Amino acid sequence: MTTIRQRRSETVLALCLVAPALILLSVFLIYPFFKNFTLFLYHAPPYPGLPSKWAGLSQFFDTITSTSFLEGLTATVIYTVLVVPIGVFLGLVLAVAAHQKLKGMAIYRTIFATTAVSSVAVAAIVFGTFMNPVLGLLPWLGIDTNPTILQNPTWAIFAMALIGLWQFIGLSFILFSAGLQSLPEEVLEAAKLDGASPAKAFFTVTIPLLSPTIFYVFTVGVIAAMFTFGQMDLLIGPGAASAVHVNTLAYQIYQYAVTTPNPGVAACISIALFILTAMVTLANFRFLERRVNYDV
Repeated sequence: MTTIRQRRSETVLALCLVAPALILLSVFLIYPFFKNFTLFLYHAPPYPGLPSKWAGLSQFFDTITSTSFLEGLTATVIYTVLVVPIGVFLGLVLAVAAHQKLKGMAIYRTIFATTAVSSVAVAAIVFGTFMNPVLGLLPWLGIDTNPTILQNPTWAIFAMALIGLWQFIGLSFILFSAGLQSLPEEVLEAAKLDGASPAKAFFTVTIPLLSPTIFYVFTVGVIAAMFTFGQMDLLIGPGAASAVHVNTLAYQIYQYAVTTPNPGVAACISIALFILTAMVTLANFRFLERRVNYDV
């Protein structure tokens, strides 16, 4: 009897502890996610207060075949390709360098890890100052860009990717540092005793052992990059984002949900971006995970 009462009390305590997280998750994630599947079926009324008009699936297909959606898809793909592979590579290189047992490495780790906890607003302001055509770093170096980088249709997406890369490197660095510290030292020592050079030991022993971390960092980076829009909004804004080709799908969702409210179109783009992200993630598991070595 005591055991049953104890189990019940533990169950009640567990439910009380997870209830706040479940409530927040339900209100801000689960409910909005399923609400999209209702909103995308209706046209937004021309004036507030009027009833929404049934659209069925036509609004969804019209949205995903529109020029603005295809431009946003292109910007999203370019941004992701620019940020993720370079961020994974540089994060791994910096983590390997920081893993060396040298004096002052704690400060080195702290410097590169801080980019992961910096908000997008801080990163945008810092890089926006660097790119300022009057007071920025480029004029100080004698580089005159006309039009300025943030107004240049060719270079604006690279500027946005640079900000995202700066933040992603910090997360990549932290995860790879944790992965390197978890590697079995006896395996690495055995490679040295077998006469393997540092480079050969790194590519034939360290990389295979670190492959689960590489796969995780790559997957998380792709998902995060596809939903990025903060620096676009802060530095360029909705009026010029399309003109300079940085109007990503995530930014279009924000615009249709907040700036120029059209819940139906916003829901259509949200569902399309969710499907695209799911497909990319499944492709990562299908083609990349087979190269992952979980044997330690």
